[in-house]
Amino acid sequence: MHQGRQLAIGLALLGAWLGVAPAAAEPPRADRVVVYKSQRLLLLMRGDQVLKRAPIALGLTPRGHKREEGDSRTPEGHYRLTRRNPDSDFFLSIQVSYPNDRDRAQARRRGVSPGGQIMIHGLPNEPTHSEEYYRIADWTDGCIAVSNSDMVDIWLMTGDGTPIDILP
Repeated sequence: MHQGRQLAIGLALLGAWLGVAPAAAEPPRADRVVVYKSQRLLLLMRGDQVLKRAPIALGLTPRGHKREEGDSRTPEGHYRLTRRNPDSDFFLSIQVSYPNDRDRAQARRRGVSPGGQIMIHGLPNEPTHSEEYYRIADWTDGCIAVSNSDMVDIWLMTGDGTPIDILP
């Protein structure tokens, strides 16, 4: 990653963290993430308390569970957040553990690849559409996209292994 971009991301994370919880040593930590695809909504939860709500964009074919590579669907089911990438093509990204064993078995029965690389991420670093488009359209290849400011909060408020339930 370019040194200037590293510095910009670091400053953005620090600034967002200071804006979220200026009196606290750390931002609150979510113990799970819940995504409601039909409502285009992501929730960061701690127990029964909603810590954060964020509007989302989904894959170009938003209805239904991801069945195979290239279908532009966002998976549905129980997964975990597994890997963070500060040098993504998008403003930060956190990988979702799709495909799980069930997804792989279903794809194998149908003779297709289940796909992978499902992420929660911010906006493209090199946008090809207007800012308005990214706010109102489903535009990903199957990922869950949020605003850059919401992505900073998600990055800071979750850890590796955090459960994520993606619901229809």
